[in-house]
Amino acid sequence: MSMITERPVSNPAGQSPVGTVADAPATGRRDVRAVVAAYVALTKPRIVELLLVTTVPAMMLADGGMPSLWLVAVVLVGGSLAAGAASVLNCYIDRDIDQLMRRTKRRPLPAHTVSPRSALIFGLVLAAVSVALMAATTNWLAAGLTLAAIAYYDLVYTLWLKRTTAANTFWGGVCGAAPVLIGWAAVTGSLSPAAWGLFAVVFFWQMPHFYALAIKYKDDYARAGIPMLPVVASVRRVNAEIIAFSWLTLLSSLAVWPLGMSPIYGVTALVVGGIFVVEAHKLCRRAARGEAVKPMRLFHWSTTYLTILFAAVALDALL
Repeated sequence: MSMITERPVSNPAGQSPVGTVADAPATGRRDVRAVVAAYVALTKPRIVELLLVTTVPAMMLADGGMPSLWLVAVVLVGGSLAAGAASVLNCYIDRDIDQLMRRTKRRPLPAHTVSPRSALIFGLVLAAVSVALMAATTNWLAAGLTLAAIAYYDLVYTLWLKRTTAANTFWGGVCGAAPVLIGWAAVTGSLSPAAWGLFAVVFFWQMPHFYALAIKYKDDYARAGIPMLPVVASVRRVNAEIIAFSWLTLLSSLAVWPLGMSPIYGVTALVVGGIFVVEAHKLCRRAARGEAVKPMRLFHWSTTYLTILFAAVALDALL
């Protein structure tokens, strides 16, 4: 069975068989690129990139400097494969609702560019390779956390929580913050209070980050029957959670400061965390007044916030 759904190509009027043969190599190259692009899209590369932004600085802090480039490379590859596997399996499980949402209906499965069976095999292979790579090159704690993160994201969050409770984002935050622990464990074979502190930062950060996205695509989630908080709760409840978790993100980042961090990290955490909290309050004030909330402003700033904060973690580790 072909992994890519075949689509008939009509022969334009007046085109000669010779012309068709001449175009065959170019068509073949386009088909190969389309196959590769479809499978890459299943792994959700942007999510992988964001996860890795937190992993390397956590490794550097755990090492107290720069870990061996070999270890960093292995964890980056293993982490990318693991995150990609989780995303592919997520696409496989969510293929029924993805076709109902404007944001996701062009993904490879609802667009029928990859078959569900092929996606499932691809995701399972990526998962197996990622866990095996981590086990063979790092340690069993890092490998076990990698396996647990994949299983939690797909079996607990995607298959169960996402479809049944408005608390799905909260409980799903566990796997989103797991790369911090995986990177730390890969370096030290253990988990320290600083590792759990950085885990808390990423965990709490995910609520305002994803609530902003859910506000933007509220109608999409409602159409698919997904009980994201902005779909099923009042504006007041959503505002309260955005503000609460923004403050918890800031406080968690400051709680890491006494755990061996320098003033460079502390000042950075205070400044960018303060801006994050201000942006959250601005969004909530606009929502309370019934104005256009512009949720993607908070969404994009939250990504910038996390990048700057973990860049400060990396810089702190090098000093």
